[in-house]
Amino acid sequence: MLRTDGSGKICILPEEVIDRIAAGEVVERPAAVVKELLENSLDAGSRSITIDVKDGGLALIRVSDDGEGMSREDAPRAFQRHATSKLRSDLDLWSIRTMGFRGEALPSIAAVARIRLMTATRFAEAGTELEVVGGTIGKIAEAPPVTGTRIEIAGLFHNQPARKKFLKSTLTEFLHISRVVQQASLAWPSVHFRLTHNAEEIFHYPSASSDDDRIAQVYRRAFLDQCLLIKASFPGACLSGYIVDAVHAKASRTPQELFVNRRPVRNAAVAHAVGEGYGAFLAKGTQPRFVLFLEIDPDRLDVNVHPTKREVRFSDNELIHQLVRRAVRQALSGGKTDEFGKTPFVESSVRRTSGSIVTTLPTSQSVEADSTTLRPGSETQLPLVNEAAESYVRVPAAEVIALGQINRTFLIAQVGGDLTVIDQHTAHERVLFERLYRDWTTRSIQAQPLLIPDPVELSPPQAALLRRYQSDLEQLGMEIEPFGSSTVLIRAIPVGLGKLDPTTFLQDLMDDLAQWDSASNLEVRVRSVLASVACHGAVRAGRSMKQEEVKALVEEWRAEGEITTCPHGRRTSFRLNITDLEKMFGRAGW
Repeated sequence: MLRTDGSGKICILPEEVIDRIAAGEVVERPAAVVKELLENSLDAGSRSITIDVKDGGLALIRVSDDGEGMSREDAPRAFQRHATSKLRSDLDLWSIRTMGFRGEALPSIAAVARIRLMTATRFAEAGTELEVVGGTIGKIAEAPPVTGTRIEIAGLFHNQPARKKFLKSTLTEFLHISRVVQQASLAWPSVHFRLTHNAEEIFHYPSASSDDDRIAQVYRRAFLDQCLLIKASFPGACLSGYIVDAVHAKASRTPQELFVNRRPVRNAAVAHAVGEGYGAFLAKGTQPRFVLFLEIDPDRLDVNVHPTKREVRFSDNELIHQLVRRAVRQALSGGKTDEFGKTPFVESSVRRTSGSIVTTLPTSQSVEADSTTLRPGSETQLPLVNEAAESYVRVPAAEVIALGQINRTFLIAQVGGDLTVIDQHTAHERVLFERLYRDWTTRSIQAQPLLIPDPVELSPPQAALLRRYQSDLEQLGMEIEPFGSSTVLIRAIPVGLGKLDPTTFLQDLMDDLAQWDSASNLEVRVRSVLASVACHGAVRAGRSMKQEEVKALVEEWRAEGEITTCPHGRRTSFRLNITDLEKMFGRAGW
């Protein structure tokens, strides 16, 4: 009941209402609970953490660690609001060195869930077990003296049906949890992480000796093979990590990870600096991809600017911006200097290939030609590709005179009376997309079986996402079946496509599927997937084409309406009519 001091309008909220309001700021969804519990385990010095989840975290979240544990006196005290072992005075707020510090997490979670905690300190003769329901501590009893803490969260939001109603599907909520665990794993490579969902093991990351070993566990070694290593510093701050080279940039923003003092955060200045660092190196429609670690003096950093500690603020914002921008730019350009006043100190700009490290320069000679791993926008940098020599089927069209090919990338033709230059990849991509989309609207997409399907390993969340939409993909002409817990086989693809690189194709497909929940309608979902299919099935830059193939492709592009962009927005053609040519050569008016 609300309390007032008489006839006034201002009232005092009851404690249970205050607790639920506080919980609303900290506990947005099950993933927020996992994040808070992981931070407590890490602050406790844990070397091994296991996270067990049921039904996307709504039925159960259990976090077990081997940290320092709590005494019988401290265990119930941890559930009081603003109880913390990490601050002693307000001065400590200006030099935060721990993951958590406010003392809000446990009481906020307890306000909206049922909690069972078992904990013991090292060398204790007995541990402690306690239960908390609706924010009220119930029984406290002795437990086995197993060093560390195990905390179980059951019935999350059982007393907040409105909050529970607005949660997403079980899979979506679990994918959010997976991301939290992945971020914690990347930030703390020396810690062993294990994640299960409904008793099925999803992640198992043994402790790693370095950041790049942990990145390889999370994103696979192939990701590191596409990366440049950067390391730069100025007094009080040190930047390290990996950025994807411009050749392998994609439309996807995964990953874009920033860790400040091992805390996963967002920061607009750093994000902007990375984008400026890439600058013109980045093709239109592609995004920077990176995993960066910034270590900075805690007294130059404010982590207390967001209820869930997602954002940070730097006291030297402009210097951090310069550090990141120049480090990224130097890595991409292959430059190196140790004077921060001019550019940040960059120890190395390297590409990792098959376990070795070689210096990388931004020249076509230093790029191994395999265009099947590229998105649109990077093809012109390649001198040669491995492309299936599949001919085109001619379609009736108006007069097209094929004139040839430039740099095995651009087609030159007279279309009607115009001189036309066509990008062979984007034009073919548009042709394939229009055909696929037309067939989808009539539900007539045909699949062609692959003779020898290659196995592709996905991350466990990606494999779960693929299983969820497997039947939808079959309607788009793709048969992709599980081949183990997280490995899949591409059995069939839509008719008319060239040879696909299964690994890069599936990675792009996963990026598309990850956006399906937020898509406004089915058409938006389908168009994104078909655009990726068309991109990977289209002829690549670097492939030599015969005159009859040039003519056939130009005729097909013309038959589809001479659309001037591909589905991803890149240009397909440039043309000069006879009047333009006469003006250029001074013949107009003769």
